[in-house]
Amino acid sequence: MSGNNIIFGRKPVFEAMEADSEIRRIFISQNLRGDIVFKIKKAAKERGIPVKTASPERIDQLCGKQNSQGIVAELEEITFASVNDVILNAQKMEFPLVLLLDSIQDTHNLGAILRSAECTGVGGVIITAHFSAPVNDTVIKTSAGAVSHLKIATVKNLVSVIRTLKDEGFWIAGADMSGEPYNTKDYKMPLALVMGNEEKGLRRLVKDNCDFLLGIPMKGSIDSLNVSVSAGVLLFEILRQREK
Repeated sequence: MSGNNIIFGRKPVFEAMEADSEIRRIFISQNLRGDIVFKIKKAAKERGIPVKTASPERIDQLCGKQNSQGIVAELEEITFASVNDVILNAQKMEFPLVLLLDSIQDTHNLGAILRSAECTGVGGVIITAHFSAPVNDTVIKTSAGAVSHLKIATVKNLVSVIRTLKDEGFWIAGADMSGEPYNTKDYKMPLALVMGNEEKGLRRLVKDNCDFLLGIPMKGSIDSLNVSVSAGVLLFEILRQREK
């Protein structure tokens, strides 16, 4: 079983089934009980997904001894959306919102960002194909199942995508420490939010093609936030303003 096509953990596996993800089979540790386990078995039976009992040692082997909570699901290959799919899905919203990720390299950061994106109703996520973390089992686990609910596209040229979004009427906002305070903007517009690399931030060409930059004021001694925290702060502020 490839490490890039499994989900482990009770909630992520159940969420994947609820989202009708393509699951080949599910492994459940011997003598595992509980309400969520019952729900997983019931949902698997309804969907014709084979469920196999496995020893705790076998479960550990399947997920690399990570905290599987005794449940592992083997997926079909992840199917990515096209950029056009993402845009069309976002345009169903009153105020379309797309998230662009420019070279996010840590799998835990990527998973946490995708979780925030799903929780805030983002219309889709576009990830750079090069110098970025793969959407693997760690990302799926960290996202708490959000990967199964989001339209995600991967692209080689993010600047080209930004220009396409502008042609579709989107405003492009880049997250950058030099930007204006994030809570001073009006976000009731078609918007694409761009988050940059953990260490280097936005690449120069990407930054130059943003319509405006957003910063998060710092009050302590540390001058920056983890990128996944920053994404959450910005996305929930956008959501808050739009729900007024």
